Amino acid sequence: MNQDIRLFGAIAVRPAVLSLVSRFETATGFNVAVKWELNPTVKKQIEAGEPFDLVITNPHLVEDLTALGKVRAGSQVAFGRIAMGVAAKAGSRALDIGSVQAFGHALKSARSIAYASDGTSGGYFSGLLERLGISDEVKPRLVAIPGGQTAPAVGRGEAELGVVPVTSILAAAPEVMLVGRFPAELQSYIDFAIGISAHSTDAEAARQLSEFLMSPAVDGILAAKGIERH
Repeated sequence: MNQDIRLFGAIAVRPAVLSLVSRFETATGFNVAVKWELNPTVKKQIEAGEPFDLVITNPHLVEDLTALGKVRAGSQVAFGRIAMGVAAKAGSRALDIGSVQAFGHALKSARSIAYASDGTSGGYFSGLLERLGISDEVKPRLVAIPGGQTAPAVGRGEAELGVVPVTSILAAAPEVMLVGRFPAELQSYIDFAIGISAHSTDAEAARQLSEFLMSPAVDGILAAKGIERH
């Protein structure tokens, strides 16, 4: 009986990667045990001794884990990137966020805006409000949502809009719709990389999973879920 391959990944890539895991299991006969946390938590838990075979998180965090001897040197590969987007409850009126001016106007007009309080995207959004000079105006209407629940919160009506990686918005359908991606001038892509554990109990199986996730054959599936290859 094969031991499970332990995949530890960031919540933002979960919808896309889960759709691939079952294909990998069918093709290889391996079982993949998955765990998902926000990017900073992935790093903290691995630092604290969380066992894993393969990790998917921000490239700089994979580099940090390599330096700490947690990820095998030379195993890091770029997985893809996710754009930031705006979410609304399905059936909401169309909203123009195609330009910097329109984007700012939409934020200032919204009754409430959900964002990921402790994730990579939330930190970027807070800084972006400062850059746009609308932080004081918008901040009172921000709704901090923990643990990858930003888009579902919009679907439940807890906020009028949500600012979150596109993968999370697409995964929350049909209750939630993608209003659009951030305008190009304001876009911040969240990059992800794969690393193999330096202490994997089955490094060969982990390598096979890494290669499968990097295969051009799955690019179309990832694109449909919101992950862009470089």
